[in-house]
Amino acid sequence: MTFTLGPIARAAGYRLIAHEMIGSTSAEAMRLRREGDPGRLWVVAREQTAGHGRRGRPWQTPAGNLAASLLAPMADGAGTTATLGFAAGLALDAAIRATAPKVVVNVALDEAGEGRDRLRLKWPNDVLVDGAKVAGILLEAVSGGGSPQAVVVGIGVNVLHAPKGVPYPATSLAACGATVEPEALFTALAEAWVEAAELWASPGGFSRLRDHWLARAAGLGNPIAVRMGDEVFRGTFETIDDEGRLIVRTADGTIRPISAGDVHFGAAASEVGA
Repeated sequence: MTFTLGPIARAAGYRLIAHEMIGSTSAEAMRLRREGDPGRLWVVAREQTAGHGRRGRPWQTPAGNLAASLLAPMADGAGTTATLGFAAGLALDAAIRATAPKVVVNVALDEAGEGRDRLRLKWPNDVLVDGAKVAGILLEAVSGGGSPQAVVVGIGVNVLHAPKGVPYPATSLAACGATVEPEALFTALAEAWVEAAELWASPGGFSRLRDHWLARAAGLGNPIAVRMGDEVFRGTFETIDDEGRLIVRTADGTIRPISAGDVHFGAAASEVGA
């Protein structure tokens, strides 16, 4: 198979550059922007050798996984840049649901007699299956070439392989029972991105997009621990606000907005900082 854009993405003016192997799709998108590329450009690769995640952490993309980065120009009046990651999360959620339906619903019924949704979005920009990370999203601002600022939306999906030796539970779509090609997943992602991004950019769009994201959110209403440097903050995950910040309610009822941090749920939350 080859990487291709679907009809919705093509009609919306998106373009595609595909590589067999590259150091970093995001670094390449940034380089192209600095050389004057106008954006709406996807850079994808079958294998990535020097990818990175939040705080510069390495992101492994062996052959069989998906590395894709979108160069997205930021129009005047668009939403807060940081909230664009929530649009990316919803687009990736939709793409996985479309191409790997076996990872979505657990066949074991819950107490209400319904299947449990295995696929969840973790604040700020991760995708989980059964609580383990299957994909990550990273936003990086870039300017140059005499053009206004743009954002590179880097997306990495563990399609066939899960990383080893990482400080969090990780899995792959294959390990979760899905048979999907990275090329098919990318096409679905690029198609779903168009709708999510248009909603995000519309007046008041993030409010509606936030409701969709919260419906997919991991840990909503449950105990949470957030590590911010040497500080560990505990409480209940209440919601996200209009800026995409995590809203945590402490035991004494205090509300605290969190802009950045490493989030832990459930048993892991009680162990953080112990």
